[in-house]
Amino acid sequence: MIPGLFEKNLRIKQLSVLLIASAVAVSCGSSKNVSSKKNTGNKTVVRAENLRKLDSKFDGNISRSVGDILKDAEKYIGTPYKFGGNTSSGFDCSGFTVKIFEENDHSLPRRSSDQAEAGKKIDIKEVKPGDLLFFATAGGSRVSHVGIVHDIGSDGEVKFIHASTSKGVMISSLNEKYWNKAYLHAQRVL
Repeated sequence: MIPGLFEKNLRIKQLSVLLIASAVAVSCGSSKNVSSKKNTGNKTVVRAENLRKLDSKFDGNISRSVGDILKDAEKYIGTPYKFGGNTSSGFDCSGFTVKIFEENDHSLPRRSSDQAEAGKKIDIKEVKPGDLLFFATAGGSRVSHVGIVHDIGSDGEVKFIHASTSKGVMISSLNEKYWNKAYLHAQRVL
């Protein structure tokens, strides 16, 4: 073997692993604290705060198509996280939303940042099941995670289904500190 070639190959492999791990950490995240407002230059991002007192306008009724989307999403609960995944063997966050909407004859862009531009931006008080929620899991205001609103409790608690890096497809709450702080905005795509 050529001297130094082994060390060079090892460094390339280590760098590749580091890049993949970084991409996973930024693409779909897991746990932080609550904040109320963040100024990001020319854009102010208002965080969802104190959601238990959210005066939700959701009346509890969902359409059949939204019901089908949620039922299809629920069948994947427990499916592991897989970077770049969009099949039942593993999903990343945007791969999960694309798969669920495709199964129900609706198309979404593949990347969460592109999904964040689809449809119509809505206030958190307006969300209903089937809407998409977007998060900045790496801080800042860059979209890096997406979930589908699953249900809204009588107290206004918004729950969403998504593919998390730590537990795969699961249902989480915007009342959780991490998701509350990372929350950016909601989009209605249906």
